[in-house]
Amino acid sequence: MFGHLALRQSFNRSLTLTILLIAVSQFNFGFDQQGFNSTQAMDAFERQFGWYNAKTKAYFLESWWLSLFAGLPYIGFGIGILIGSTVSKRYGRRMCMFSMSIWSCVATTIIMTSRSRNQILAARILAYIYIGMELAVVPIYQSEITPQRARGFVVGTYQLSLATGGLVVNAVARGTGSLNSATAYLVPYGLFYIVPVIVIAGIWFVPESPRWLAMQGRNDEALIALTRLREGSFTEEQIATEMSQIRAGIDHEVEKGSFMDMFRGKQVTKRTMSVIGVNFFLQATGSIFASVYGAIFVKQLGFINPFTVTMITSSINIVMCVCSMVLLDKLGRRNVIFFGGSIQTAGLFAIGALGLTSNPSVSVKSAIVAMMIVMTTGFTLGWAPTSHVLSAEIPSMRLRDVTYRTASVVNIAMQFTVAFTLPYLLNAPYANLGSKVGLIFGTISFLSLVFVYLCVPECKGRTLEEVDMLFELKIPMRKFQSTILAINARNQGNSKGDEETASEVAVTSGPKANSRE
Repeated sequence: MFGHLALRQSFNRSLTLTILLIAVSQFNFGFDQQGFNSTQAMDAFERQFGWYNAKTKAYFLESWWLSLFAGLPYIGFGIGILIGSTVSKRYGRRMCMFSMSIWSCVATTIIMTSRSRNQILAARILAYIYIGMELAVVPIYQSEITPQRARGFVVGTYQLSLATGGLVVNAVARGTGSLNSATAYLVPYGLFYIVPVIVIAGIWFVPESPRWLAMQGRNDEALIALTRLREGSFTEEQIATEMSQIRAGIDHEVEKGSFMDMFRGKQVTKRTMSVIGVNFFLQATGSIFASVYGAIFVKQLGFINPFTVTMITSSINIVMCVCSMVLLDKLGRRNVIFFGGSIQTAGLFAIGALGLTSNPSVSVKSAIVAMMIVMTTGFTLGWAPTSHVLSAEIPSMRLRDVTYRTASVVNIAMQFTVAFTLPYLLNAPYANLGSKVGLIFGTISFLSLVFVYLCVPECKGRTLEEVDMLFELKIPMRKFQSTILAINARNQGNSKGDEETASEVAVTSGPKANSRE
């Protein structure tokens, strides 16, 4: 039991195994992100793919190439989002996970055989197609199969698995980093094969999303899948009620959504912009500073083993992910972002302030590294897990796939922008800001908290259908948590429109219960 949540009562064997398999599939994102973060700081990697400096008699990686190496993979990410959301919508969540795992094995083979800068760059772009497909399907699949009281906990496993994968690959990289041969970086890259093989072997033994099946008109199969996911933890009556709610929500939104539909109507536009804003600030607040360039930046400081720092950061991230998984359904999405985002903002401003010191001493450099860890801790507790939960539960059922796809493209665009520009901001002979970039990202991080207060609804404890109802009733987003919906039993059938739907619902939220935006 976690407080009043009774999380254990939400999971039967089938749901638990499904969630675990989906969570395992997310390890590869952590393997990829932290694997390249660590290996590009290895001497063996620099000798293979870098340039030789005759003056220093050492190999190095040019800033412009680091920009390409970190930025161009997001082209593959974007392609993966488009492919993944299309496959997921047309052929099902399981087919998307199966096909992306096949592709990952192909891309990993190209990575393992890379011997030139161009090949390793192309290989990483291709590998990110898998990452994009994963982001397109995993949070949606998780949100659609999980009871509402545990949805935040389960979708939060996305970041936990990413952090766990990062810890594993950082541990391997720390062990191989001192090797002088290509084995130093090839062993961490070899981990990329493990997860796809597990998913390929197991995905057809878990249930498809009942909501996706119902959207295809396969209601009998949807009920069978839902029963597998709920049997033993919920009564037959509760399962039948949930199935009726799913069908009612689909009947109410029978038309398939298009891109333009996301901006038709004030309430729909609010939902769209809320999800887009969440994905914008997820990347604009500077997490890539630590996750992509952290090892190289620490190596440049020159006083501590960068692989030790990545190990410490990854370990703390796992603890923070577990905390956020519990807190998301206990304290709510908004409170978790406020808490984690405040820590992240403070850490970024501290990094920037310390960067103003001329000729920093070892103690100042130590403080900068410590604040990087604090900043990452706040991000992992706040924005990192919560963004995936909000992106999956705020859009309407009809527009969920297209909204998630659009928001993910914004996410990718920001990742590309930040990843591509950071080497120029950090290093000479360009802006050479070094740690002072913390002042830039700290300001953006503060603005993100203002955005959350004004534009992000609290969906804790709500079914996806109830979230739809709150928007249709034009309840202000800041009042979602205090609003009580008493849905008439007749609403289990078809709904003809917003006005009729509203007539079937009693709303209670204090003296301003019926206020409208």
